[in-house]
Amino acid sequence: MKFNLLNIEGGKAETIDVSDKIMKLKFNHKLVKYVIDWQLNHQKPRTAKTKQRNEIRGSTKKIYAQKGTGQARHASKKAPLFIGGGQAHGPKGAVYKIKKINKKVRKLALAQTLAKKNTDKKLHILSDIKKEIKKTREFNKFLLHNKLVNTLIVSDKKSEKNFSRSARNIKNVKIINDEGANIYDMLKFTNVIITSSSMKKIETRLLDEKN
Repeated sequence: MKFNLLNIEGGKAETIDVSDKIMKLKFNHKLVKYVIDWQLNHQKPRTAKTKQRNEIRGSTKKIYAQKGTGQARHASKKAPLFIGGGQAHGPKGAVYKIKKINKKVRKLALAQTLAKKNTDKKLHILSDIKKEIKKTREFNKFLLHNKLVNTLIVSDKKSEKNFSRSARNIKNVKIINDEGANIYDMLKFTNVIITSSSMKKIETRLLDEKN
């Protein structure tokens, strides 16, 4: 599929080819939600911690005889049933088990998200920025001219150095590196701009079956 490249430097109109294997995928809501849940789960620090039964200090002596008292059978006071006892099924802090997800599933979800943005006409590819843009007003003018509000910019490192200072103070604009491209940010923002070098890197990564 061919894309017309946006050009902030005012050069000749150029195009770029992106594989149909990515751009013609159907959007699977359940799959994408599954990956977003995994992503958010990794972002939240697991700080809450309760003591389990085996972590409570104290005697393990049986509190009364097993039979003959007319009461329920109990062992030690460390049982979750008693005040001061362990917490049953409580949060385990940093050792909390985080669910794992297959790399292929993550790659597929990212490819489907790009296809969805393209279908909605919210995916834009920008020519690599080779000259430094010093003025915020200049970059903001480019965004307004192309009606790009609430925008995520996925950039290669070379281009990012040339425009990051002029774009970082613009409201509702976020810049991330192509290595950190993720579906949560892409769906959070209305428009997605990807530099041409970054698009090629992402395409290679998504189509590479070995990784």
